Amino acid sequence: MSLLIGWSMLSAIKAKTDNLPDDPASQLLTASAAQAAGIEGQTAKLAGEAPVIGSTTQNWQAAEAEVVSIGASDTRNKVHDLSLNISALTGTNIIVRLYKKVNGVERKVYEQVFNVNNDPPGLPIINGTWAIHDVLKVTLQSNKVADNGKAVDYDYMLEAM
Repeated sequence: MSLLIGWSMLSAIKAKTDNLPDDPASQLLTASAAQAAGIEGQTAKLAGEAPVIGSTTQNWQAAEAEVVSIGASDTRNKVHDLSLNISALTGTNIIVRLYKKVNGVERKVYEQVFNVNNDPPGLPIINGTWAIHDVLKVTLQSNKVADNGKAVDYDYMLEAM
């Protein structure tokens, strides 16, 4: 058995090893750092966005009116909480409705009637998680003329998906 390597064999080995990194371990660490950055980017989303708070004044008795629209077209989010404050209203028939697109058409997906005499002023409309990929529209309607021009507060939290 001969341990001598011919020139053509040596050239073939050199051609294959010329493209190898000088330090394969550092290349592996660089790849791992990139993967870690990707994981960090995904887990950072779990903290959610800053809470969104606001208030809307509408003529609630005149007709169903929009409180707030949550999300955006073709944007996936999780709504973790949606609370409304109806403490300024006096109606005994406060109807809260949620609308979202189903197969491209806006549909009513939730409706509940509240009474300011029996229900608390803070209403947990979404108490959990709803996944949305378009706009979620929140509306309200009252049975009392005195509720026209009154403010309804809202508070919600989103998490990007």
